[in-house]
Amino acid sequence: MALAQEHPSWVRRTINRMITDSTAPGKPSFRVYPTMGYSPETSVELGLSSMLLFQAKNDTLNRLSEVTAFTFFTLESQYGIWFDNFIYGDKDKWALLGRTRFQRFPLLYYGSGPATSGDNPAVVDAMYIQARQRLLRKLVKNFFVGPQVDFQNLYNTRFKQPTEGQPFELPLGHEGSTSLGLGVSVVYDNRHNVLNVRKGLFSELSFLSYRKSWASRYNFDGITFDNRVFRPINRRDVLAWQVYGSFMWGNVPFNMKSLLGGDMIMRGFYQGRYRDNNLVSTQLEYRMLPFGFSKRIGGTVFAAAGAVAPKLGQLNVRQFVYAAGVGLRYLMFPKKDIFLRADMGLTSEGPGFYIITGEAF
Repeated sequence: MALAQEHPSWVRRTINRMITDSTAPGKPSFRVYPTMGYSPETSVELGLSSMLLFQAKNDTLNRLSEVTAFTFFTLESQYGIWFDNFIYGDKDKWALLGRTRFQRFPLLYYGSGPATSGDNPAVVDAMYIQARQRLLRKLVKNFFVGPQVDFQNLYNTRFKQPTEGQPFELPLGHEGSTSLGLGVSVVYDNRHNVLNVRKGLFSELSFLSYRKSWASRYNFDGITFDNRVFRPINRRDVLAWQVYGSFMWGNVPFNMKSLLGGDMIMRGFYQGRYRDNNLVSTQLEYRMLPFGFSKRIGGTVFAAAGAVAPKLGQLNVRQFVYAAGVGLRYLMFPKKDIFLRADMGLTSEGPGFYIITGEAF
């Protein structure tokens, strides 16, 4: 027994390596760990995640950069590989922000507009690829400008009408579509740790144009703005606020419309429960990271509101839907101040549950 205690099993050693952050401040940290989660879009989800965290030139005064890879499969017959990158150069001279997705992701389609029913959705079974990158150059302190590209391809698409109720009018792009957008992004960002912001401001205004002349199936355009404010209340607690808008015009395929719901915007609603050309939403969250009585366990409370509409002038307060919820946090990497989050969002249509690394915004 004493020998076993002195030499832990390989299982215990592996678990300790995954959850123990032994790297010194400023030094790169790489972790590979299994994941298990749940959300309304995926049901139970099993996967494997890897995360590389570093600061340019190992300088703790530089922003924390993150590169993650995530492969998963779910009980809803979904599977895929995701890559995300938030890379900042020395003294923030440049930044490369982006995401890459390859997945088979059957999703529910409730129709387009602010008054769609939550009953009898269609099922869209398809393969999906996305590659979006923004290369930003610092002009002055915390202010960045640069080009961006967004490629999305929905293929091998099957649009399955509901077995009960009225069938949907087939939306534009129901047979699949390719979209290639080029544009520009303007960003103000003084956050130091993008995975868990305790103080700072992030504000982005983005424009993308999708054209047949550069490989898109349809001509359309989009503008998004994303504003996030983080204010420390004390050494542990943070008040976070986000205002988000997405505005599309032209011949917008259904999968490129603005989506309300999911693990980041309007938690509790299925991602895409509401979709249309135009969207506005806001959310407020109080974060206790961690609780005063614990070194690793924390929690949050949050509330959100949002609406969609076919035209910008048709957005009004009567169309807003609301969500609220609570969450638990576990400090996975103490030296990098990164938490695993488990959220429960409550809506008029029921609850939604999420287990994910990093905050919603």
